[in-house]
Amino acid sequence: MSEVKSVATRVGFGAALKELGHLRDDFIVMDADLAAATQTGAFKKEFPDRFYNCGIAEQNMVSIAAGIAATGKRVICSSFAMFAAGRAFEQIRNSVGYPHLNVIIGATHAGISVGEDGATHQCNEDIAIMRTIPGMTIINPADETEARLAVHAAMEHEGPVYMRFGRLAVPVVFGDDYKFEIGKGVELKEGNDVTIIATGLMVNEALIAHDLLKTEGINARVINMATIKPLDKEIVLKAAKETGAIVTAEEHSVIGGLGSAVSEALAEEYPVPVVKLGVNDEFGHSGPAVKLLDEFGLRAPNIVEKVKKAISLKK
Repeated sequence: MSEVKSVATRVGFGAALKELGHLRDDFIVMDADLAAATQTGAFKKEFPDRFYNCGIAEQNMVSIAAGIAATGKRVICSSFAMFAAGRAFEQIRNSVGYPHLNVIIGATHAGISVGEDGATHQCNEDIAIMRTIPGMTIINPADETEARLAVHAAMEHEGPVYMRFGRLAVPVVFGDDYKFEIGKGVELKEGNDVTIIATGLMVNEALIAHDLLKTEGINARVINMATIKPLDKEIVLKAAKETGAIVTAEEHSVIGGLGSAVSEALAEEYPVPVVKLGVNDEFGHSGPAVKLLDEFGLRAPNIVEKVKKAISLKK
């Protein structure tokens, strides 16, 4: 059996910028002095005249991006998720979101898997923060392939996009034939007993959980929800009606993220039990990324536990 390749989604982000640089000249890339870490350095190397390092000044970077986007160019600005979504929130809201400009926020190093950088850098709140901005599209790719395709799609999208990428290398789930579409969830595994809706690195864990559950006679449907806003309500409602229970899995706070978006959609139209798996109402701490995922319960066996709870709540 061949070994599964593991690549960080931030690498897919950098690769896509480089690819797009050769395909079109109507955009620029900006970074906040983190080009090597965010992977925007790949673009900088080939297109130095279209790359701007704004220094450790994320608020200024977003403001400049908004000004340039207002002239008709597309702009991709990047930093760590904690600094992009957190420090520059006001500028994203007022200068990018309000005028609905074509600015892509490439936020890397999101979630608990930032690891040794610790709680100050482990951004588990960014999806919740960005969901509050009207018209903001939020994409959280599952692997390097989806990350690369999502960046291409975002460049064709009208309006602001928040893209969330990870530091940790994760298994490549999708092949070269995978098709990505903004706003569409993808059913990866069939099942009628329960539905697991996962995003980001939790998609691979959901697939492992599916196989574990199958050995116990539980058939779980698995859906990859890369676009968290706008949420694919159609696939969510279909899953709720056909399986009667939902488990959401995300490397993000259980407050305000994918689990909240799914719960809100179902509460209004077709209430069924929803059990959320994510980072509970707590800060992270420094440690090896893989061990932190174990410690915070972001693994396939934890999904299995949540699935059993969700099934027990079915009427």
